[in-house]
Amino acid sequence: MRKTKTFSWILLCLISFLLLLPSLSAVASGKVYHIPLENEVEDGLKAFIERAFEEATEEGAKTIILEIHTPGGYVTSAQEIGKIIANSPIEVIAFVNSKALSAGAYLALNANKIYMVPSATIGAAAIIDSTGNAADEKSNSYWIAAMEAAAESHGKNPKYARAMADKTVDLPEYRAPEGKLLTLSAQEALEVKYSNGTVSNLNELLEELQLSNNEVVSMEPTIAEKLARFITNPMVVTLLLSIGLFGLVLELFSPGFGIPGLIGLSSFGLFFFGHTVAGFAGYESVLFFIIGLALLIAELFVPGGIVGIIGGALMIIGLLFAGESVVHMAYSILIAVFIAIIGMVILMKFFGKNLHVFNKLILRDATTTEEGYVSNVNRIELLGKIGDTITPLRPSGTIIVGNERIDAVSEGSYIEANKKVEVIQVEGSRIIVRETKKGVEQI
Repeated sequence: MRKTKTFSWILLCLISFLLLLPSLSAVASGKVYHIPLENEVEDGLKAFIERAFEEATEEGAKTIILEIHTPGGYVTSAQEIGKIIANSPIEVIAFVNSKALSAGAYLALNANKIYMVPSATIGAAAIIDSTGNAADEKSNSYWIAAMEAAAESHGKNPKYARAMADKTVDLPEYRAPEGKLLTLSAQEALEVKYSNGTVSNLNELLEELQLSNNEVVSMEPTIAEKLARFITNPMVVTLLLSIGLFGLVLELFSPGFGIPGLIGLSSFGLFFFGHTVAGFAGYESVLFFIIGLALLIAELFVPGGIVGIIGGALMIIGLLFAGESVVHMAYSILIAVFIAIIGMVILMKFFGKNLHVFNKLILRDATTTEEGYVSNVNRIELLGKIGDTITPLRPSGTIIVGNERIDAVSEGSYIEANKKVEVIQVEGSRIIVRETKKGVEQI
């Protein structure tokens, strides 16, 4: 009886184990997340990478394969993405498929391991400013230190990372004599232990990592994220702000609502959409901008100027805090204002007469004499008349002709009060007189 009971317990445990085996196997194997890191490194890419890493963590992924193919990008964006990679609780493999240059090299160095295809390259990581020239000494020093720290964090010799960002490092054996940045081929990266292996494709990498039996989840940016990547590019941001400002200025000075206003609002709408998707702009930024725009429109109906100033300030605050960096947004706003002013000047100077919108902006009617308009009464009937000076003429003063007081000026000399004067010239409302001995002639 006891043996039968023991056998039943053993059989029950065996059946339970067999039922749990698939789930235990799934947990043991884990998922592999394949995340592409392509094209320019910028703020929009950061939003996609952040979402992909969060999903991989929530799903309990075993490994993240970051497939890198980038010529570089913006330093601030690279630093933020580098933090995401370095702080990931999941092992991150950098798979350099073609090139990891500049910011791309920095991102690869933050991964736990690096694998490259035979034709891949990594390096050339010096930073440049917005004009295409080498950055200042302070920025360079910071970036070189960041490159070295990323290499050291995973046991790599930092001198090669420094040579990628510093032209003064001499490594002629790797085609990087002093004055040139270091760029390593796949074989050279393997030699200096910057690469953990060379593979032909993703499947071969999975086999190398003994992950070929694992479920591979390929992440792709959504349409909204792709659009956000484009919109958050600093050059596109400046362009959108310029178009938006230009369109709103035209619309605010034109009666009704037309195409310029629609284009301006669409530009600002795209700006806020991209920065909201990228995670930079909150609803408070949009609210500030909308309230500011409403106050600016109200200025057209409320005299004083205070409402317009407050509205403009709120719009600028909304734009400033919609970007990742207040400083960068400030530069973009200043450039956009300058471009919008230049655009207005060009349109008004060269195309103003031919553009319908400027017919609403510019007063073209003139009150000419041909149209029957006169600026004042021409008192030619006073010519030759005699009057008395009521006040001294120095050279202007007041005279009386008949019973009419008239403002007049002397021919040039000083004339005392109570002297006889003759009207010798009339230029519109300007009456010119000369002292005379003639008697008074009534008119």
